[in-house]
Amino acid sequence: MSSLAFPDFCRSARRARSLLPWLSAFAMSVAAAQGGIQVPVVPAQVRSVGIGFELDGVIQPVKQSTISAQAAGRIASLLVKAGDKVRAGQVLATIDDREAQTGVQRSQAQVAQAQAELRNAQANFDRTRDLQAKGFVSSAALDTADSQLKGALAGRDQAGAGARQSALAQGFTRVTAPFDAWVLQTQAEAGDLAVPGKPLLTLYAPLPVRAVVQVPVSRSGLARAAGAVEVLLQSGVAAAQWIRPSSISTVPTADPVSQTIEWRLELPAEAAQTLLPGQQVRVRFSGGQAQRMLVPAAAVLRRGELTAVYVVSGKGFALKAVRLGVAHGTEGVEVLAGVTAGDRVALDPVKAGLSDARPAGSAAAGQ
Repeated sequence: MSSLAFPDFCRSARRARSLLPWLSAFAMSVAAAQGGIQVPVVPAQVRSVGIGFELDGVIQPVKQSTISAQAAGRIASLLVKAGDKVRAGQVLATIDDREAQTGVQRSQAQVAQAQAELRNAQANFDRTRDLQAKGFVSSAALDTADSQLKGALAGRDQAGAGARQSALAQGFTRVTAPFDAWVLQTQAEAGDLAVPGKPLLTLYAPLPVRAVVQVPVSRSGLARAAGAVEVLLQSGVAAAQWIRPSSISTVPTADPVSQTIEWRLELPAEAAQTLLPGQQVRVRFSGGQAQRMLVPAAAVLRRGELTAVYVVSGKGFALKAVRLGVAHGTEGVEVLAGVTAGDRVALDPVKAGLSDARPAGSAAAGQ
């Protein structure tokens, strides 16, 4: 007998589990018979809220440079990569400078030649001046010696300028950072041919940064009339906060394709420490207060393209399609069409869609 007790017990347990859905349905039917499913409701209300609109913006560095070569030649070495931090004056890349070195040597030789000619012209002028003072040569000979001395001086200056130019050209073979920055991107590798104007790499300064937002031309009037412009910053695990820019500027032209105007919002340094170029932010243009119909965000039912709320109708609920406006956080969501002031909407639209749903606290529900 004991050997059959355990299998029989297992079969009994399986039968009991199979009856659980039926038991739950029976319990729900009993609850419905006693008064239905109670769904809390709240009235749609007209409230004073801040009006305006929000757009997506992108973080951009204020100081960003595309570094190009000023001398032609083969890139001998590229000393940095994307993500490296560099200091002002740090060497970023070197270009083969053998041709530049040859120019420097040629210029140095010309300087030496010009100095030798200057010494000879100076000595000839001194001798001619002494002889002319003693009456052995004419004034014309002294004038000729003076012209030769001035020509030698000009030759020396010309050779010196050529030497400085050659040294400067050799310096162009060492590409340096113009300011403290991060390397954003490299557009060349060692062995590539560098020519003047061809980008080698892109640098950006981490601070200051700005939020750039493209405002549609149709909303440019509202944007200019906004009482406040704020940027929503979300960095790491810190709570999101709205920050006012330290300065605002606009590009005085509209994009011919997108029909938008670029707004540049420079952000305070203390609020932008962790922002990165390309990061998306939210920009809000606030324009004062206005009366708007609001319902709680939890009351809105979204099913594909349908946006609706359940409104109390008699002893139950009726589904009404609505057209929504701007969300105002904890205050609710604007309803532009679909409900009127005083309509009671269900806070739990999923339960309100059940056949036995009843408004909580209504007299009908208790009957």
